[in-house]
Amino acid sequence: MNNEAVVALLADLGADSAFESASLVSMANANTRYLKELKLNIATVLNSPNLERKQAVLLALSVVVNEGKPVLISAFEKKAIAEGASTEEIGEIHACVSLMNVNNVFYRFRHFMHDSVYYNNTPFGLRMGLMLNPVLGKPFFELVSLVISAVNGCERCVTSHEQSVKTHNISEATIYEAIRLGAVMKGLCAIM
Repeated sequence: MNNEAVVALLADLGADSAFESASLVSMANANTRYLKELKLNIATVLNSPNLERKQAVLLALSVVVNEGKPVLISAFEKKAIAEGASTEEIGEIHACVSLMNVNNVFYRFRHFMHDSVYYNNTPFGLRMGLMLNPVLGKPFFELVSLVISAVNGCERCVTSHEQSVKTHNISEATIYEAIRLGAVMKGLCAIM
């Protein structure tokens, strides 16, 4: 694709320059300015003053894993390694996303069925040991869990993880930036 904005976006992401999607082609053909805005928004959220660069990249990775975007997973894993992330931390991001998807489905169901005594009083009964002593550290693991829960739209999980993050002395400004990053990455995934 020869569109300057697409080429620049893919280069900034570290994605394969030959990558195409129907949305990228449509936006390139329309010469939409949104591609330039998205590129700027990605740069803004990855360079947040409230998040360390490694944290921002790992949060971005969590969203692209959640959305199942192989070209972006590869690009953000490379970025994470360049920022000093270990293979254990990257693996735990993948595991955290999987676990949050399990939890988000379950707790969203419970929330929707709020009048059911049985559903709300029956133990979940599934293993979640990953949450006890994460390689990423409990505060950051909870922040990743919060972002994924927000992306997946689980009100109960968002509320619970936001409270947990605050108990680890993470500021509302940091939480806000993490959620903003998640929103931008979700938007990126929609066109990739």
